Amino acid sequence: MDGNGRWAKKHGEDRIFGHHEGVNSVREVVEACGEVGVKYLTLYTFSTENWNRPKEEIDALMELLVSTISLEAKNLHKKGVRLHVIGDIKSLPLSCQHELKESMQLTQNNTTVNLILALSYSSKWEILNAVKQVAHLVVENKISYNDITDKTFEKYLNTAHFPDPELMIRTSGEHRISNFLLWQLAYAEFYFTDVLWPDFRKEDFYKAILTFQKRERRFGLTGEQIEQTKNNKH
Repeated sequence: MDGNGRWAKKHGEDRIFGHHEGVNSVREVVEACGEVGVKYLTLYTFSTENWNRPKEEIDALMELLVSTISLEAKNLHKKGVRLHVIGDIKSLPLSCQHELKESMQLTQNNTTVNLILALSYSSKWEILNAVKQVAHLVVENKISYNDITDKTFEKYLNTAHFPDPELMIRTSGEHRISNFLLWQLAYAEFYFTDVLWPDFRKEDFYKAILTFQKRERRFGLTGEQIEQTKNNKH
């Protein structure tokens, strides 16, 4: 969800104003997912690198996060949205941890959309933690070196209970992943738009979905092999 700061600057406001306005875009996209049947939506909300931003911006972001979760939880619950969190949650303020825990408990039985917030998250941090856990199992002789497969490794990622993303959308004209789900995005389709996140609406989301639907996903196969597989299904 990129471009909040630039959007605020464009409107002559402080950066935090852009973050406030970005909440409206989150509402729109979550609703759009429910309307078109997208079951999993992961929002890169706050990276581990974001802790290096000015203290006043971090404090304002954390305050915004707590207030937003508190205000939105009941609305999410009514719409059948289940809230999940990935990342180094223990590094967040206790008030934030408390609101997240309550909201996850409130929505735990919902099935319409799984909303996954990546908070204090980075993919390198996640992968390194998974490596350490698998290495510990080997040292403890609970598994052997030869038992380690990609499926074994994935069990120790934060996203172990979620399917890999099929589409990654990045707003604001930037063309990079920024340490987001590096392992999981191996075969995802990428969609880049110049729209700044606070201006991103349902129509923009639908445009990304339509673009995705036109792409041929080969997963390492040739186009002919994919076509043959389709014919065999028919």
